[in-house]
This record gives sequence, structure tokens and C-alpha cells, in this order.
Amino acid sequence: MTYIADLHINGQWVSGETEERFAVIDPANGEQIASFAIASEDDCLAAVEAASAALASWSATPPRVRSELLRRTFDILKAERETFAEIIVRENGKAFSDALGEADYATEFFRWFAEEAVRVPGDFRLSPSGDKHIVVTHQPIGVALLITPWNFPAAMATRKIAPALAAGCTVILKPARETPLTSAYVVEALRRAGVPAGVVNLVTPVPTGPAIAKMLHHPAVRKISFTGSTEVGRVLLHEAADNVVSASMELGGNAPFIVLPGADINAAVQGALIAKMRNGGSACTAANRFYVHSSLASDFTSAMAKELAAFRVGPGIDRSNQLGAMVSLSERDKVAQLVETAVAEGASVVVGGTSSSQGAFYDATVLTGVEHGTTITTTEIFGPVTAIIEYTDVDEAIRMANDTIYGLIAYVYGETGQAFSVAQRLEAGMVAVNRAVLSDPAAPFGGMKQSGLGREGSSEGILEYLEEKYIGIDL
Repeated sequence: MTYIADLHINGQWVSGETEERFAVIDPANGEQIASFAIASEDDCLAAVEAASAALASWSATPPRVRSELLRRTFDILKAERETFAEIIVRENGKAFSDALGEADYATEFFRWFAEEAVRVPGDFRLSPSGDKHIVVTHQPIGVALLITPWNFPAAMATRKIAPALAAGCTVILKPARETPLTSAYVVEALRRAGVPAGVVNLVTPVPTGPAIAKMLHHPAVRKISFTGSTEVGRVLLHEAADNVVSASMELGGNAPFIVLPGADINAAVQGALIAKMRNGGSACTAANRFYVHSSLASDFTSAMAKELAAFRVGPGIDRSNQLGAMVSLSERDKVAQLVETAVAEGASVVVGGTSSSQGAFYDATVLTGVEHGTTITTTEIFGPVTAIIEYTDVDEAIRMANDTIYGLIAYVYGETGQAFSVAQRLEAGMVAVNRAVLSDPAAPFGGMKQSGLGREGSSEGILEYLEEKYIGIDL
């Protein structure tokens, strides 16, 4: 397969000012699959200038026209879903089934926001005193800097690009260094759909920090949307503060998965397998801490261990494999170190707990005897490790679930009424009750506490890229 591996600035694929490149590696075998252009700080500022120059005309483009361009992009990616998924697999390492799921999910954001582009709300009413009419409208916030992670290289890009373009903003996309090829493919699909020059730009600076700071301090940049770790999010918020740049942050998670007494154990296990193992556990929405009632803990642990021991591990390009490689050897080693630390702190490995000798693979793992408050319960695992904590009191399970700086998502399995009651008490922006997949372009995605600011998807997603304007008029 031939990959697009250049910068995209003002409608052109370019090799960059320095013509230097970095390697893109297939983590399943360590082979280099592409050499991607490095953006200099001047390249990044050129992308900002291109987006700024294109802003007025793109903002003035009728919503129906923007909508149809997004819909054409949806049609292109939908027709090429197998190719889309293969690119994801080759640079990210995930199983092909996970990549297909991501390709479909990512593509859907273009259809959803094609529809939202023509439905931006407004208001017109007489003031209570009768002295004027109140008109409330929305206008594009301006040039948006979009920064995406490696774990969902397609979905995190489209979840930002689609609402920004629907709102009339122009964008600069900065993908993760590990997975730039997927983003380049998405940008090319937008170009093929007819998006004008300068509206969508792509840069990959190395090192990243100084170039991001330069862009955030450019007066044209009025929005940053970032998905990644809470630690990096804090740094970006500091940078954004200098120019009071509007910030949307989808940050880290530490999702609890609570199995209540009386829960259907088979349903809970099947849900746990999906909530934990989707994307090989490398997801901010992945279940991280499994709080299982003592009456069910033994059966739950045995069933999970049996299922995960049978998982077929290998290169994601082989469609029979259920668990692919992690994105890099360093990420694999982080997970391995977490498991070693957990064992040192008293946990026991029921199944798994081993790395491969070749490729960035780590076996599906179950830990039992885990104590709340130990390292593995306070760290976002980002890998295929199930850490089981027993409890006896539901109130205590809720307290432990909420005992974290994060609040992105939580899972609850149990009798519907009790599970819904527990869900209302959990400090999370999203709660899945008796189900394992919650993400939907039609639903607001986002967290509480240090898991983020703002919402993506749903009707709220486009509002992140719009300024509300009040006009008082004497009619």
C-alpha cells in the first residue's frame, strides 16, 4: 500500500521546509512502513496563516454547502472502509475488527455533522420590558487547532474536524507522531470531497511542544481541541490562557466497572470483555478498575480468565486475531511494569502477564487480590489488563469508584433499578448501565473533574466551535 506521508498546507501536499522525515513503524513487526514529513515551526505558522486566509470565505459558505461536502466525505470513507481500517492497523497495531469498528465510527461523524451543519440553533424574542427584541445567533469561533492521540487515530480526528467544518471554522490538525498516516488519509478524503484550500491543514512538528506553543500564540487561533493525557492537557491549558483561547479537552480516564450483587454474571462478563478489551484496552473509555461484589467475585474472575486465556493474539492484519499489538514497545513496557508493580503490591496473576519476544504484544491479563488505592487502581492502564477488586458494601464500591481525579466514564451491571440508582451517584460524564459500548456520534462525549472540558458529538459538539452572539434591536 502507498501511503500519503506529507504535510497538508493550503490545499497542497508538501514535504516541509526542512524536508526532514520521521519513521512510521508497524508495531506488530517493527518494520518501517512510511517516512513522514516533519513540520518546522515556520510550516506550522504557514498552516495557521492558510487557515486564517480561508476562514472568511469558508464561514460565509452556506450551511447546506458545508453539509454536502461533509456528506461526500462520509460517502468516500464508507466506500473505502477496508482500506481505511488497514491503514489504522498497520500504524497502530490494533486488531482488524477493532480497526473496522473505528473506521465506521469515525466515518459516521461526517454524516452526523453534515446534518448538524444546517441545524445551528438561534433565538428571537421580545424582551420582558418590551423595549427591544433579543436576537441570539451563533458564528464560527475562528481558526481551530486540533490535536489527536494515537489510540484512535481516525475517530479522534473526525470527531473534531467534522463539527469544526460544519460550524464554519478552518482547522490545523496535529496527529500523534505514532499514527499520522490515518490522519493524512482523512484529510485526503476531505480534499477529494471538494473542501477548499486552506480549510483543512495537517502538520507534524518534531519536537511538538514549541510548535504548538507558537500556533497557540498566533492571534488567528481561537480554539484548541485536544484529546490526550491529563498531564499534557494541563500544559496546553496554560499555553491557551495567554491569548484566552477557547479550549475543549478530552483527557485521561480511570473507568470503574461495578458488578452489583445479583447481577447477571454472564452478561457482566460479556460486557467486561468488551469494555476492557475493545482496542486492546488502549482507550480512555476502557474499564480500568473492576469492583465485583464478593458473592460474584470468584465466578466473575474464573469466567474472565477462561475467556481471555483463549484470546488469539497476533498481528492485527490477520483478521482471525482478537488482540493486536500495542502501538509501540515503550507502551507495551509501561503495561508490563504496571503488572509487575501490582504483583509486588499483593496482586496475583490469574492469566497472562507476559510480553512477546517479538513485536509490541502483551497478553490479555487478569489480576485478582488487587487492593483499592494501589498503583494499578490509580493509573490509567491503557492495555489489556483486568484488575479485580472485591467489595461487600455497595456504598463502599461507589466511594471507591469516585475516589479518583478522573471522571470520564463508568460501567454498572446489576438489576436495572439499582444500577440506575448507582449510576446517578457516580462522578462521571458518561455511565453505561448493563451495556459495554456507549460512544455514539449522536450522544455527548465528555467527562467530569480532570477528565476534560466540553463535549464532543451530539448537538453540543458543534457548539464548541461557535460563539454565541446577542444582538439587541429596536424594531
